[in-house]
Amino acid sequence: MIPQWVIEKKRDGGILEADDIRAFMEGYTAGTIPDYQMAALAMAIFFRGMTPEETAVLTDAMMRSGDCVSFAAWPRPTADKHSTGGIGDKLSLMLGPLAASAGLAVPMISGRGLGITGGTLDKLEAIPGYSSQLSIPEFQRVVAEVGCSIIGQTARLAPADKKLYALRDVTGTVPSIPLITASIMAKKLAEGADTLVFDVKCGRAAFMQTPDAARALARSLLRVGRALGRRMGALITDMAQPLGRTAGNAVEVAEAIETLKGGGPADTRALTIELTALMCERAGVMSDRAAARRALAERLDDGRALEVFRRMVEAHGGDARVIDEPLRLPQPGAVLEVPAPRDGIVTEVDARQIGRVVLQLGGGRTATDDVIDPAAGVDRLVQAGEPVARGQPLMRLLARDAARAGALLREAAAAVRLGAEPPAERKLVMEEVGEGDEFQTTENDFGHSDAADTDRGGA
Repeated sequence: MIPQWVIEKKRDGGILEADDIRAFMEGYTAGTIPDYQMAALAMAIFFRGMTPEETAVLTDAMMRSGDCVSFAAWPRPTADKHSTGGIGDKLSLMLGPLAASAGLAVPMISGRGLGITGGTLDKLEAIPGYSSQLSIPEFQRVVAEVGCSIIGQTARLAPADKKLYALRDVTGTVPSIPLITASIMAKKLAEGADTLVFDVKCGRAAFMQTPDAARALARSLLRVGRALGRRMGALITDMAQPLGRTAGNAVEVAEAIETLKGGGPADTRALTIELTALMCERAGVMSDRAAARRALAERLDDGRALEVFRRMVEAHGGDARVIDEPLRLPQPGAVLEVPAPRDGIVTEVDARQIGRVVLQLGGGRTATDDVIDPAAGVDRLVQAGEPVARGQPLMRLLARDAARAGALLREAAAAVRLGAEPPAERKLVMEEVGEGDEFQTTENDFGHSDAADTDRGGA
């Protein structure tokens, strides 16, 4: 394999041989192929795309660049969910334990937040003592004993992806569906789950700005997963408005616990159940989606899912007392209410604007090495369709000090739009993407977004 010939072939629109893709990725991971040649190939893929077969081979090569976890001999079916990320998206904290309470084993490898998009690991690490950096044997032990474990990507899981992601980030090749697909799937396949369900967010606060772009990514993920022997499912869900009534880290943990106790915001509960039902159906532990929804709702209401969450937190070294004593979570130094400027009905809550506010409060990162404030964020957020009176709080800003919160008062208020008439009912699940749908892998029209790369979305 001559690297420049592979680059030239893709540059000219050719279809790469499987052996050449594998050799190229092996060489890049080992350091014998330099960054500048990998960058050239990534740019060629960005402009020319890849066939589904090429994307599947690239994914497999990236997966096999490091360790692969195996749960093949386990009595429970294994399953996981990946979200492309959004504002208030705390679903993994509830979905993993809920799925485990229904008979699945859930080995989940998650990411950190970047930009306005939150990360599952940052949320969990707001729980004092929770460690997301388990070894693979420890990871397998927790999944075996508890049914669910959520960790970060280790150095030996898909190292080719970690190296290529950093390169894509600085070479303008992030928004490429084949490269995004390979990045997401390499990690998910390496963790060993047999069933994968994807929550592809769509809207102004999502990386995929349009339904067409979200659909293209979902279909690419489904096609590659099936080609590599996994059971797959995907929903496209709304991210024009935040999910739930909180955005941040500790505040989202508190809301997740409330939902695991049978309460929580209706949208958060409904989407958690819907994604878990799809996961259970595809994994074969429940045959009927409607019956699955009812069974999962019971597990939220009767405490079975909460008990799995408690045991998972303890197994990761976390202080499970936060479940019954939420003040043990990090607390803000200042709390500031954002008053409604007039009477009206909430017609819209701009998720992207809320994400920017949380970022500036200290709850997010603009660079991967930034230190976040786990107590910063927004809570008691109004939702579309609710009436408000002048002076009534639209939300609360949680910050380290009053000056930081006060500086963002106007920006936070501008995220909530008021009108005289209620808006159309929100369609939380925009569509389920079928396994047999046709798709193209060359679509790069994502629209403008300051959300983080969807490869690094929640979990």
